[in-house]
Amino acid sequence: MRKFSAFILKYNTWLLFFLYCSIAFLFMRLQQDDVQAELHTSGMEFNAFINEHFMSLGSLFTLKQENERMMRVNTDLLSRVLSLETKAVDEGNRRKILADTTLNASGFIMARVVDRKFSDRDNMLVIDAGWRKGIKKDMTVLVPEGLVGRITSVSEHYAKVMPVIHPDFKVVVVADSCSSMGILSWSGGREYTAQVEHIPISSHLKRGERFVTSDFSTFSVRGIPVGRVARIKPDNLFYTVDIWLAVDFSTLTQVLIAPLKTEPEKIELTLDPVEKTKSL
Repeated sequence: MRKFSAFILKYNTWLLFFLYCSIAFLFMRLQQDDVQAELHTSGMEFNAFINEHFMSLGSLFTLKQENERMMRVNTDLLSRVLSLETKAVDEGNRRKILADTTLNASGFIMARVVDRKFSDRDNMLVIDAGWRKGIKKDMTVLVPEGLVGRITSVSEHYAKVMPVIHPDFKVVVVADSCSSMGILSWSGGREYTAQVEHIPISSHLKRGERFVTSDFSTFSVRGIPVGRVARIKPDNLFYTVDIWLAVDFSTLTQVLIAPLKTEPEKIELTLDPVEKTKSL
């Protein structure tokens, strides 16, 4: 024990130096571990921050692309829905016409109104059937409700129709019950009324009586409804007759085209000698 105490006293300076060095080394070691841990933690946090923002930026690009894709899909679906709805409406109108028992439409050509021009003076229709479907000039255009007009010009896939409500349109009509005949015309104004001219004052025509196309017509088949008498006003020799037209032109979508009326023998008999010479 005495020797150990003497050793301590003799080398106490070195022992204290060694102790201080050990403690200093220990503190340095501990301090280095904390710095590494802090650096490691900070690095992980920075990495997480960068990854998070890059992922957010990437998600923005992905979201934009997804929105564009969904827009294309929605546009395509909307186009298909509109197409199917249009076809359904057209098919419904077609079946309605074909199912009408008042008209045998088996030999007629069906077409759809694809353009129109309406005014108080000049009216016109365009249908989606041309000479490829057998459409010819002067064919009669009608619906089960009544007369629509006549074909005036034809292209490969379309045809132009002069409707009843046109100043140049004329057709011979006859009353149902009294068989009085006159010429249907339209003088402008409202699209649901027209006039019948040259009805003799001796006629027994009554209000509400129906007019149909006559055999005297040069283009139309007979018996197509035209309208009903709305007003009768007597003049010197003839009545002035206003009629309610049978066709509602504001809702016209599907029409029928009757076969061309060809009566060469009848036309030849009605020509005078000068006209016959010109026609030869």
